[in-house]
Amino acid sequence: MTEQTTAAPASNVRPNWPVLIGSSVLIVGIAVWAIILPDQAGGVIGSAVGWVATNLGWYYILTATLVLGFVIYLALSPMGKTKLGPDHSRPQFRLFTWMSMLFAAGIGIDLLFFSVAEPVAQYYEPPTGASENIEAARQAVVWTLFHYGPVGWAMYALMGGAFAYFAYRRNLPLSIRSLLAPILGNRLRGWAGHTVDIAAVLGTVFGIATSLGIGVVQLNYGLYLLFGIPQGVAAQVGLIVLAVVMATISTVSGVEKGIRRLSELNVILAILLLFFLAITGNTRRLLDGIVMNVGDFVSTFPSMVMNTFAWVQPDDWMSAWTLFFWAWWIAWAPFVGLFLARISRGRTLRQFITGVLVVPFVFIAVFISVLGNSALELIVGGDDAFGQTALASPEQGFYDLLAAYPAAPLVIALATLTGLLFYVTSADSGALVLANFTSIIEDPREDGGSRMRVYWAVVTGVLTMSMLLIGGIPTLQNATLIVGVPFSIVMYLVMISLFRALRTEQHQAEGFRATVTARIATVETPWRRRLRRVAEFPDRDKALQYLQKTVEPALRDVETELAAVGVDVSCARSDVPDADLPTVVLSARFPDHADFVYQVYPVVEELPTYARRAPRRSDLYYRLEVFTATGSRGYDVYGYTTEQLIADAVAHYESHMEFLRVAPDGQDASIVEDAPVPDWQSDFPAHKS
Repeated sequence: MTEQTTAAPASNVRPNWPVLIGSSVLIVGIAVWAIILPDQAGGVIGSAVGWVATNLGWYYILTATLVLGFVIYLALSPMGKTKLGPDHSRPQFRLFTWMSMLFAAGIGIDLLFFSVAEPVAQYYEPPTGASENIEAARQAVVWTLFHYGPVGWAMYALMGGAFAYFAYRRNLPLSIRSLLAPILGNRLRGWAGHTVDIAAVLGTVFGIATSLGIGVVQLNYGLYLLFGIPQGVAAQVGLIVLAVVMATISTVSGVEKGIRRLSELNVILAILLLFFLAITGNTRRLLDGIVMNVGDFVSTFPSMVMNTFAWVQPDDWMSAWTLFFWAWWIAWAPFVGLFLARISRGRTLRQFITGVLVVPFVFIAVFISVLGNSALELIVGGDDAFGQTALASPEQGFYDLLAAYPAAPLVIALATLTGLLFYVTSADSGALVLANFTSIIEDPREDGGSRMRVYWAVVTGVLTMSMLLIGGIPTLQNATLIVGVPFSIVMYLVMISLFRALRTEQHQAEGFRATVTARIATVETPWRRRLRRVAEFPDRDKALQYLQKTVEPALRDVETELAAVGVDVSCARSDVPDADLPTVVLSARFPDHADFVYQVYPVVEELPTYARRAPRRSDLYYRLEVFTATGSRGYDVYGYTTEQLIADAVAHYESHMEFLRVAPDGQDASIVEDAPVPDWQSDFPAHKS
């Protein structure tokens, strides 16, 4: 820990050249290969997919199951109480905004595509059992819910929770390599870290390209119905260019403006579409279907999650559906995970995992059930032509379903606009995250530069175009299935790394609890002084006087005593610009172990309504809170005597030494030398005098 813990100047966000160049060369090479030699590229990708489906199906299913079990364990265990940020941090976004952004980034336009396409496909071609009967129709929606359900969202929860924990609580850069700090240590700054980041970039790019490829085909048909724009490569290229332009405008605006507004509008339009279809369709059957589908899903989920079909081995079905979806979720996990972390600072790990697993799936279950059952109702009712069209051309099947409703042109226009927003939201979120992956960002609250975002929006568009040229959506699906294999190994490492770091937090809590008696049995305070302290709300001048005359001398005394027994200790005073007051920090360094930090930090608060009103210059007062390495302990030491403050600091030091004793080998699981120092002021609302 360095001596100063005040807000540092704006960090210099700059390209991470090894990751940027390495990933760009590989991506551009694949795109050029696909454009110049499309037949060869398609053949190689197809052969690789066949091998993966035959030999690694069990591995994908086992990996997905272990990830789901791991995140549920974290949420239910005491580790779930851990804040994704300092102990005093608060959520940045209100609940609806947070849910809108995580849902819009985590799904995208492919939900419109598969909400009709998959139930129809599972009805005609189920993995086992007879097809084209009521039982097949019932299970068709359940399989769709399974592929869009908690298993995939668990992968997002793992990566997002790890990103947020290491960035906002351990103050490491918001990058993939930071997640492996307990394993790689300072090696994460070298080629080991570069390799992990490059793997994440490749997975992210192909995952996004798959969604954009599906989206461009879907939107092309919608525009054909609305405006007569012909289907084909020319129109699809134009849509990709349009998406790049819109994504550039949105992503340059940042999370708080562009992406946030689009996400909220996106979800509102999707809800309006869903409500209209439910009201104008067979409402009773649809409501019955939602309840039945959710019930079937809950009752069969345990047997579905590890079903490898060992005796029937439907390899083609597995590669086209379950394995593709698990690989797709894996490929999207670093992208969506980083984005979810970016918007989830201040929530607990339990809140985060519960929200990610439950909230989006509730909407997905309703959406898929309404559209899927509506499509199956047409087919079971005798419209086999619609079913065959949806099976052969899924993008057309979605719009053919909407055409059966009243006010079809208006509904189709609404669906197309919703799809376009889903499309752009995925593109701009992807550009933002890829810019972060390929940049050196010291402050985890910052993002990659606007030029870098534009670059990745263009690169993703070019890759999408090249994959469409050599075989369309199936080729994109196949490429995603292949790319998911190497990054799945990274996910195992992330689970190990996150568990080690959270276990360290438990050891810190043990050390804190073990010394609680020492902290509460400090120097006794006369009762009259205690009452005066509770009733006092110091202004800036009083807080400054206390910091200068009591806090700093007390911590200097502790520094002197610790130095006398050989501890590498320092006491520093530095300014907190927004508070217009200094902070005093006592720190002790333990090489290869967690440093000790005891900091008295000024926090500006509005004067409470119950406070005794006396003539003063403002309605603000100053709390002098105790901070440790993980944030504020939540109590104010203003009014402590010198002896009481010394006793409090010594008690925290005893707590830290107890933590070092109970931790494995006394080591912190995520130590990285010269990690950036937290900026506590940014976690408090700004006040103007």
